[in-house]
Amino acid sequence: VQLQASGGGLVQAGDSLRLSCAASGRAFSVDMMAWFRQAPGKEREFVAAISRSSSRPKYADSVKGRFTISRDSAKDTVYLQMNSVKPEDTAVYYCAANGNRLALSAWTTPRYNYWGQGTLVTVSS
Repeated sequence: VQLQASGGGLVQAGDSLRLSCAASGRAFSVDMMAWFRQAPGKEREFVAAISRSSSRPKYADSVKGRFTISRDSAKDTVYLQMNSVKPEDTAVYYCAANGNRLALSAWTTPRYNYWGQGTLVTVSS
């Protein structure tokens, strides 16, 4: 499975941005898709995840209420709608996928099988 992330760029605080991640290869075998991010000098952190077999996505507290993850199974694509962005949202955003549904406790960990190359989001104040 290959993942291609896109949609990053430079925006101002309070703006909106939508990231996309298209899966190819054996994309039909993917149950979970997620977004992580890594800010300069910091560790990679979980942002949001969604499972094909579960209708309830999971979000990091720092983005809850501002970001929305969604999935178009017909296009094998996952989206991250980012609203009311803040300077602290500046990071490289990575999409990840996993063949099987992970245990709920593992959704926020980097245990995913597949990773994309990342797309840079810069939020100016």
